[in-house]
Amino acid sequence: MSSTAQKHDVFQAIADPTRREVLKLLASKELPISEMTSHFPMSRTAIAKHLAILSEANLVSGKKVGREKRYRLQPETFSELHQWLAYFDQFWSNKISILKHVVDE
Repeated sequence: MSSTAQKHDVFQAIADPTRREVLKLLASKELPISEMTSHFPMSRTAIAKHLAILSEANLVSGKKVGREKRYRLQPETFSELHQWLAYFDQFWSNKISILKHVVDE
């Protein structure tokens, strides 16, 4: 492994419940880290680490606005998740069809 930090992929980034909650917060609007911190029982530093992982996975981006950094969702990156989950839509559709057939009989 190289000395540089390995980037996190989308699936690693969303594996943590706190990061999923951060994504939910950012779904509606751009937020500074100070506002996000008020939603969690952890330090600003901990939230910053979660944001760093989300940024490495390109799920969020941050920009400096005055003295604060504001984060926003990068929705185009979610297409990888959508494609992966869409594969399983076929599985569930099949299972629901079988269940419907069993119930009808």
